Formats: sequence, structure tokens, C-alpha cells
Amino acid sequence: MSRQVLPLFDNLHQRVLRCLTSAKSSLSHVCQAHTHILKAGIIYDTLLSSRLLALYSNHQCFAEAQLVLHSIPEPSVLSFANLIYALTRSNLLALSLDVFSQMLSHGIWPESRILPNIINACGGLSSLETGKQVHGIVFRSGLDSDSFVQGSLVNMYVKCDEIRDARKVFDRLPQRHVVSCSALISAYARKGCVDETMRLFNEMKNFGVKPNLITWNGVLSGFNHSGHCREAVVMFQKMHSEGFQPDDTTLSSILSAVGDLEELNIGIQAHCCVIKQGLGQERYIRSALVDMYGKCACALELTQAFDELDEKDIGACNALIAGLSQNGAIYHALKAFEQFRAEGMELNVVSWTSIIAGCTQNGKDIQALELFRAMQSAGLKPNSVTIPCLLPACGNIAALMHGKAAHCFVLRTGIADDHHVGSALIDMYAKCGRIHMSRLCFDKMPTKNLVCWNAILGGYAMHGKTKEAKEIFDLMQRAGHKPNLISFCCILSACSHGGLVEEGWSYFNSMTKEHGIEAKTEHYASMVNLLGHAAKLEEAYALIKQMPFEPNACVWGALLGSCRLHNNVGLGEIAAKKLFELEPENPGNYVLLSNIYASKAMWTEVDAVRDIMINRGLKKNPGCSWIEIKNKVHMLLAGDKSHPEMRQILEKLNELSMEMKKVGYYPETDFVLQNVEEQDKEQMLGEHSEKLAVAYDLLNTSPGSPLQVIKNLRICRDCHAFMKFISSLEEREIFVRDANRFHHFKDGACSCGDFW
Repeated sequence: MSRQVLPLFDNLHQRVLRCLTSAKSSLSHVCQAHTHILKAGIIYDTLLSSRLLALYSNHQCFAEAQLVLHSIPEPSVLSFANLIYALTRSNLLALSLDVFSQMLSHGIWPESRILPNIINACGGLSSLETGKQVHGIVFRSGLDSDSFVQGSLVNMYVKCDEIRDARKVFDRLPQRHVVSCSALISAYARKGCVDETMRLFNEMKNFGVKPNLITWNGVLSGFNHSGHCREAVVMFQKMHSEGFQPDDTTLSSILSAVGDLEELNIGIQAHCCVIKQGLGQERYIRSALVDMYGKCACALELTQAFDELDEKDIGACNALIAGLSQNGAIYHALKAFEQFRAEGMELNVVSWTSIIAGCTQNGKDIQALELFRAMQSAGLKPNSVTIPCLLPACGNIAALMHGKAAHCFVLRTGIADDHHVGSALIDMYAKCGRIHMSRLCFDKMPTKNLVCWNAILGGYAMHGKTKEAKEIFDLMQRAGHKPNLISFCCILSACSHGGLVEEGWSYFNSMTKEHGIEAKTEHYASMVNLLGHAAKLEEAYALIKQMPFEPNACVWGALLGSCRLHNNVGLGEIAAKKLFELEPENPGNYVLLSNIYASKAMWTEVDAVRDIMINRGLKKNPGCSWIEIKNKVHMLLAGDKSHPEMRQILEKLNELSMEMKKVGYYPETDFVLQNVEEQDKEQMLGEHSEKLAVAYDLLNTSPGSPLQVIKNLRICRDCHAFMKFISSLEEREIFVRDANRFHHFKDGACSCGDFW
């Protein structure tokens, strides 16, 4: 009997072993073999159990593999190695580390085949502490001279963003290989360490290692990521000269870099490479091409690149929307966006954020607010990028209720601490006339970067709060933030609104002397504006003549605006002549010069300027004001009779005018710069858009509630006096933001002190 059983046992053992060692064994065969092993009671056979565990691992049946492992009384290194390798390959990194821990608990010391997998798992999880512990095991195992293990450690430290430790391990490598070199070079490039990147790249030849395509791609994508786009382009050209053929990763990186540099010629060369390599329909290449042409301001090529795509994925669609928006083609961007929606494309948060940002950047603020509501209705949740794109639209048209709603969303979603979100909130409240809310948002931020400081500084400057602006400027520096170009623009603007000439000169001169910052055009424009407002027009003109570079339209515009303020014909003509050369199609410059002439009753010159405008097909930009009533933004144009409630508005204005005349107020008709009768002048003043907006607001809001008006032009003195009177008569606070600054009217006085 025993003789018969033994051959049967041997035959079963051989059949099971053949099944487990066959390369063609299916999962079904493995399960059958497992059943036979259990029935025969030979699970303790180390060879069979190890093979069974390996096959379960290869078929990704990790639960069964773990059961087999636990059933082995004395598992070997091979048993654990098979399972760890399979888990790592399947990206189950945490489970791989758990099995490694079990192996150590069995007193089994790892070998060189296991450690690279475990080290890679630590890198994949960015688990630095565990990685360091494994590094200690490597040292104790005597494997610190194994090039493959050490190379894995270099990769692990790179992935954990510990580039110094990676370099220490790399320098101790007995033999450098292309994988470790590529990993370290890529890490240096992503960190923006250009010199170190190039030094190590050039040293590869000394190590006897030749860079491969992965090395080149690591450098290109790394430089692109760290903002060193010029260096990325140079390396791409070097790569091409050394005979390496780019792949889709190479070209998507270089197209992105070229777009940021706006180097169209190089972009076209890269596009040629795409065509030659037959990569035009690759997913990332498609989006990169559309994005590159958009950043290079080539709207036609951008559209062509998109239209040539066989399959239009969401990445390419987003690049199209962003590119059209950036090039001022917001109408086409909106049309494309609506077409994508109609076609049922699954637009994502990036899609909605791009079109909202495009509307905000191109003056379509009301559409931006509507799109934001539509985005939420579509079930998409705005993020910390969407909100900073939306809030400027709220600020631009003083849509305070919409801005507050966005603020509530920020608080609910816990993104208030984000610097971009926080600075956008500060700016929004400032533009909506609520500077105290700006300061509250600023003070509540746990950490503040320079953008946040500049936002509150700009807010105070806009409101003419010079004292507070100076305090913030000093606090910012005491907090360890060095002022930049924007900081000085803000503080100079604050000095201009406060008429602080000496302080303005002090800040301007300190840029170079104390902070090593060369003044740009905008700083000279701010100083010209400051001097001009203080009636120091000759000094302002002298500063322009001393500029180290050619003054642009911004500088001459500041001088012309000041000449209009003080009715200086001589300097006004000089500034206007320069502006007519720089901006021949800007009607505002002609209007300012015409107004200077009109203030001196030089009607012949007025007619001459207006004839030039007619011949060039230019029209004066109409005065326009926005108000928000019951969460809806209304726009009123000067002299426009089309508003459905215009009759009631004019009746209200007439009623107010009668009240004002009773107490001795009469319209300041000197500011109607047209050769017409006095009665016609009064009528023209009554049709200014800010007056229409205030009257409409009074008709539709409850007594005592504040009024908020945004105007596209500078408020005239007559309207300014009107606002002061209404604030007292109606007992209302009135916030008016004109093209120059904020005016806060209360109890018959204005925050500007009648200096603007």
C-alpha cells in the first residue's frame, strides 16, 4: 500500500511543479495547482510555495499571494522578493513597504535584488523618513558599494526633493550610470540651478556616460518648469546639433518654453520638427502647439493648429480658449466655448477658469460674473485659481454683492489662506470702496507675501490714504519684504493723491540709492503725475527730458492730463504732439487738448482738433458709469436716452437740482467746454453718467443705504460738488471710483479734500 501511495505522491508533486514552472500557466491553472497542494498537504514545500506565490503575484492576485506567504513556516528571501517586485511594479507602493517590514520581522536580511524596489517605493511615496531608514539598512548590509542600489538611492532623494543628499550619494557611487546622472541633472534643472545642471551634464563625458533622450528631456522639462526658458531653448538647439531626435516629451517642453519667450521663429522650427517626426496628433503636442501660437500672439496660426487636429481633446480646447482670450479675441473665445458646450464636451475647471479670466482681462466683467454662476450650475467647483480670476471682475464694476458671495465661497472651501486668493480679495474690496474690508482680509492672512503687501498698499493709494500707505510701506520692509517695482508705483501714486511732492521725490530717489532698483517708465509717469497735480508742470517736463530712455505714451499722457488740470496750453501742446505720434488712434488725447483750448476760449483751435478727429474717424469715449442694485449691475451712458427708466431718472435729477439751487448751489458751467448757451451747458452737466447713476440708485434703494458708482473717466468738478451736496441732503455715503482714484462722500465732504 505504502509503495503505491509514494509513486502517486511523487507523480502529483511533479505534475504540480510542472504547472507552476510553466510560462503558460493561466490563473485557473494556478488555482487548481494550489488546490492540489492543499489537498496533498504539501504547502510546506518551500519550492512549490515560492513558485505559487510568484505566479499569484504575476497575475496581481495579491490577497492570495499574501495568504500563501503567511502559510509558509519559514519563508525565504525569494518568497518576499517575488511579492515585493510585483507590488512595486503594480504601483502598490505602501503595500510593498508593508511586506518588506514583514520580511524584516522574520529576521530575513534583504539582498541587492529587493532593495532597489523598496527604495523606489519610498521615492514614489515621497516618504523621506522611511527612505532614510532603508538607506541605513543598505549601509549595514554592506551594499553601499552596489551601483544599482546606490543609483536607486539617488532617485529616491531626488523624488523626495532632497537634492543635497542625492548629490552626496551620487558622489560616492563607484560607477556612475546614465539613470542616476539623468535623475540628478533633471532635479538641478527643476530647481533652477542652471550652473550646476550644466556642470554635471558636461561632466558625464568624464564619467564615461553618454546622455540619452531621457537625460535631454530631463534638462528641457526641468528648465521649463523652473522658468529658465531661454536655457531650455539653448539646450534644445544643442541637442539637435548633436544628432538626437526629439520625441513628444521633448517637443511639448520646448513648445511651452518658446511660448513663454514669445520666440515665434523658434516655435515655427519646433512645429516643423513635430511634422517631420509625425507627432502632430499626439495629445500633449496638440495642446502645446495651440498654446505656443496663442502666447506668440498668432491668433490665425493658433486657430489653424486647432482646426488641423483630428481629435480635439479638452487640453487643446482649453489652450484655444486661453490663446484667443490673451490675444483680445474674446468674442471668438466665447463663441468657441459655447460651441464646445453645445457639442457636449466635458469642460473642466480649467476650461471655465480660462474663459472667466479672458472675460475679466478683456473688459467683459458682467459676462465673467454670469459664467461663474453658470459654472456652478454645471456642477463644477471653482478652485483657488478660478476665484482670483473672478474677483477682478467684481472689483472692476464694483459688484460688491457678487464679490462678497465669492468671499463666502472662499471661506466655505478653506482657500482663504492662499496668497493669490487673499490678494485678490484685498484688491476687490478696495476697488469696491471698502478699504476697511481690504485691511481686515489682509490682517487675517496667517502669512503674507509681497503680492499681498502690494495689494493693500495699492488699495490705500487708490483711496488717497497717504498716511496708511506710508505705514504699510514701512511695515512691509520691517517684515522682511523688499519693495519691488509695483511697491514703488503704489507708494508714488499715494504721494500723488496726497500732494506730497517732497516725500514722492524721496521714495523715487531711494529706488536706486537704497534698493538697487532702476526706475521704469511707470515710475517716471507717477512722478510726472505727482508734480503735475501739484502745479509743478515745468519741473515735470524737466524730469521727462532727463529720462534715461525714451518716454512713452504713459509719461506724456500724465503731463497732458496735468496740463488739462491747470489749463497750460504751451506744455499741453508739446505733450499732445508727442501723443499724436505715439497713439494716433487714441481719441482721449485729442479731447484733452481740445478741452485745454476750450478752457481758454480758443474755439478756432478747438474746431481744428475736432476736424482732425473727424478726418481720422475718431469719436470721444462716452462717459459711462456702473452701479449694482439688488445683485444686478446696471450701466448708464452720458446723454443716453434709451434707459427704460430715463424719464424717472431725469425727474429725480431735476428735483435734486431745484433743492440745490434753494441753498445757493448752481451748476459750474465753466466745465462745459463747448461754445453753447448757458442753459444748454446746464443740461449737458445734468446728463453726466455719474449723476444719472446716483439718481437711479436713489430711486431704487432704501433711505440711508450707501451708494456706489464706478466711472470710466475722471469726475468733473461740477459732479464732484453735486456728490458732496447729495451726500448731505440725502444723508447717504457715496463711493465714486473714477479713472484716477476713489472719492468717499459723506456729510457734504469728500475724502480727497477737493484735491484730485
